[in-house]
Amino acid sequence: MEQQQLKRDLKNRHVQLIAIGGTIGTGLFLGSGKAISLAGPSIIFAYLIVGIALFFVMRALGELLLSKGGYSSFTEFATEYLGDWAGYITGWTYWFCWIMTAMADIIAVGMYTQYWFDIPQWVPAIFCLVVLLVLNLLTVKLFGELEFWFALIKIITIVALIAIGIVLLVIGFETESGKVAVSNLWEHGGLFPNGAFGFLMAFQMVVFAFVGMELVGVSAAETANPQKNIPSAINKIPLRILLFYVGALFVILTINPWDTLSAANSPFVQVFALVGIPVAAGLINFVVLTSAASAGNSGMFSTSRMLYSLANHKLAPKAFAKLNQNSVPQNGLTFSAIVVSVGALLSYLMPEDAFSIVTTISAICFIWVWSIILVSHILYKKRHPELHKTSVFKAPLTPFVNYFVLVFFVFLLIIMAISEATRMALMLTPLWFILLVILYRNRKK
Repeated sequence: MEQQQLKRDLKNRHVQLIAIGGTIGTGLFLGSGKAISLAGPSIIFAYLIVGIALFFVMRALGELLLSKGGYSSFTEFATEYLGDWAGYITGWTYWFCWIMTAMADIIAVGMYTQYWFDIPQWVPAIFCLVVLLVLNLLTVKLFGELEFWFALIKIITIVALIAIGIVLLVIGFETESGKVAVSNLWEHGGLFPNGAFGFLMAFQMVVFAFVGMELVGVSAAETANPQKNIPSAINKIPLRILLFYVGALFVILTINPWDTLSAANSPFVQVFALVGIPVAAGLINFVVLTSAASAGNSGMFSTSRMLYSLANHKLAPKAFAKLNQNSVPQNGLTFSAIVVSVGALLSYLMPEDAFSIVTTISAICFIWVWSIILVSHILYKKRHPELHKTSVFKAPLTPFVNYFVLVFFVFLLIIMAISEATRMALMLTPLWFILLVILYRNRKK
């Protein structure tokens, strides 16, 4: 029987917007409020540092994916360069990463909905999940279209925010918090108002803001002309970081002094409410809600494709390799949706802490995946120097930058161990890896 294949229905515009959608999500729109409360204006530096580190991860990922035409995801080169165990643990961990991320996103949908309706968080969360499941079961092209329009809404919103902020800055607009001015960045306790400790404590939420950047790699198997489209999407990441993260946060902090922002709410919504545009504030809330739905949509896509890849390599039950008539891995999608629904339960049981717990676990697991990409690239360059030398998409400054970023990731884990807010999640996360090791050993017997 011929193996069912995923369709290459994602076009260049889909890949470009999936890459943008992967770099703009709940972590920026909602999580930046908490990060600003910890770090103050220095949060801009935190986003720059993490963004630069992950750009090098993405360049390593891009070179590995294009080094051999047959790679469809990073589990395959992890298996080749590190062994069967690496493919198994990394594949299932990536699935778990996106399960946690999707949980955070549907929890965020519930939180945003409360801006208009006084209903429990879990109700809109479950509704959003069911809608995303139904849409993803139809066709991968529909996923691409959904992400295209979701990402476009996010881009227009951030560009509008930056444009409005520049106008307010130029005219010296007066708000309830004072005059809109660049000096707001340092006149409320300096750039590092909470010192080095506050700056470092913000890194967990900053890392979570960037999860999904590697989604371009997961979509490789369904991308038309990956040799052209994947490098194009990856090379534009630095510009996107400068515009969408640094640009947006710079504008927010010139309009709103950092100490007037609420850690629990989206600073984007607060900015428009502050400048006296309540209708716009409601509109922005709708945008950040669609952003959360978009990230949840990415989670549904990536988890199902990872289960499909694992099943095809006999690392997961073969039922996950089954495609429906639209060439969509329906069993993987349905299973992932059922597990993500636990997020709605968490938002019911612990509405105050659910978002922080799942984002921390997600960030830790993503650090594992990004580290495996870097280590695989180091081994690829050692074993196949001729491929690296002739690569049309060569990762720069390797292997030195790989080691440097790996040390930085260890540093991030140390920060999470020190922080009281993230320590519990860090202590719980190893249980996942212990479970995987047990399952892997039993599978080998």
